[in-house]
Order: sequence, then C-alpha cells, then structure tokens
Amino acid sequence: MKIKTIIFIFLSMLFVIAGCSANETVESKLVLPEDIPDFVQESDFQTIDWERKAVEFGDRGISGNENKSGVLGADLPSLTTQKWMWHLWGVKDVDLTVVGFHRETGTVHQILADGWTKNAHGPNNGADAHTPSSVKIPKQGEWAMLLYTDGKLFDKLVYEINK
Repeated sequence: MKIKTIIFIFLSMLFVIAGCSANETVESKLVLPEDIPDFVQESDFQTIDWERKAVEFGDRGISGNENKSGVLGADLPSLTTQKWMWHLWGVKDVDLTVVGFHRETGTVHQILADGWTKNAHGPNNGADAHTPSSVKIPKQGEWAMLLYTDGKLFDKLVYEINK
C-alpha cells in the first residue's frame, strides 16, 4: 500500500512538471540578438495583438495602422530583398528602428537590410515622416514589425508574408 502511494505522488508531480513546461509561451523563451538596440525589451513582444492585422488604407496602397504607421511594398514578395517605404504619422525627423518577430518560431530578426535603424524624415503620401529601405524577410509566416522612434516603442504592424 505504501509503495502505491509513493508511485502515485511521483506520477502526480511528473504530470505537474510536464504541464508547466508545456504551457510555456514562445515569448518566455525569447532570445534577443546580441546586436539589437538596448531599448528593445522582451516585454514589448508579449503585447503583440496578432488579431490586429495591417490593413490597406488611403489611395496609395499603404498597408498598416491608419494614421499611425504603414508600409508601401509589404504586399510584394519579401522573402527576397525588396524595397519598402515606411510611413509614420505624428512624428517628424526620427530614428526609426524596425524589429521583426516571427510568430511561429518565436524568433527576433533584423528586417532592414542595412541595420536596425534608419532616419525617417519629411512628409510623403500624407504621412509626417517616411524612409525607404531594403528589407528581407527570412521566412514565410506571420510577422510582427515592432517600430521604435527615437528609442521608444511607437507601433506594431502585423503582416502575413507568404512569398
């Protein structure tokens, strides 16, 4: 009788431990690249609303969050290097940092071909600031683009990249 109780307790503990590790989220395993800017925080990735997809707005085909941020070119194949034009509302002459987060793998990537950050300045297509860039998305899937202006989280754009 005593051995059955010990086995029961042992198995119960195993199930609890297995259940806890199975419930770990991708974000809890998040590893930031060594060269990522210091102001990017792990907690920024935990608040991504995957249901809030970027939408097309305006007459120029900009895709993003209207009156906040958007991209021209996000609808083009981006698994090879592609040109995207970033548009920002409510800011002028800022350093724009773009951080890509791949939902399925939980990995963080540099999306801009020539670094994490570019200067966005001057109005364009109704936005208060813009900057062109070359981007390369490393793999297909759902992506969140975290945008930082002058070191502060500015917006999050969610895209489905399939080609």
